[in-house]
Amino acid sequence: MIIFAFLVIHWYVSLFFQSVFHHRYAAHGIFTMSKTWERIFYIGCFISQGSSYISANAYGKMHRLHHAHTDTPQDPHSPQNSSNMLMMMWQTRNNYIDVYTGKTEVKECFTKNLPDWPLFEKYAHTFYARFAWIFVYIMIYVTFATQWWMFLFLPITILMGSFQGAAVNWWAHRFGYVNCKMNNTSKNILPVDLVFWGESFHNNHHANPQNPNNSIKWFEFDSGYQMMRFLNKLGIIRLKPYTTIL
Repeated sequence: MIIFAFLVIHWYVSLFFQSVFHHRYAAHGIFTMSKTWERIFYIGCFISQGSSYISANAYGKMHRLHHAHTDTPQDPHSPQNSSNMLMMMWQTRNNYIDVYTGKTEVKECFTKNLPDWPLFEKYAHTFYARFAWIFVYIMIYVTFATQWWMFLFLPITILMGSFQGAAVNWWAHRFGYVNCKMNNTSKNILPVDLVFWGESFHNNHHANPQNPNNSIKWFEFDSGYQMMRFLNKLGIIRLKPYTTIL
């Protein structure tokens, strides 16, 4: 039971930071926050994502490229450019590294107003840090796993962030329903999203990328948006005005 509880908590906490901080804050600038809170979120990303930690700055650039070039050869993570999900994960990883290291030149229009903490990432974004987290995960499994097959979940723990990104970016361009007709393959995976913090409403998001609320239909529920409303009330973040905010 401890391993399953760890998996569930790890899934939701790491995906929260990827959804709210990396995606909605860094890539789309849906809200603002102080520099202090921004760095607290950086640390939260590192702790929750662990061995799959990614730079919010590089992610923001890559995701903006995804919106600008959706389903084209220039899209850094599209199923249209990969034969299967694992291949897309590998190509996404390579494209991310090229953006992070500067090998891929990103136009200035995609680099504005991105969070950046190079001193922190000098230590957090290293193989040493990733191997340290992998060691921690192995120790957790060795200590709490009660059956051998529980170790089959260890690769998911190690690659948690990559699996989460692939789940949305692969499935949501392959399977699901469409609310907004567009010139791309984006779809909504779940009618009620209690799994992906509202990120499964991918078609809705592509239709209105700056909308903090990814849900459109009455039955759709964006838990990430509700969390942002809560953080806004606490004064941790400040949601930017948008006409459809409820």
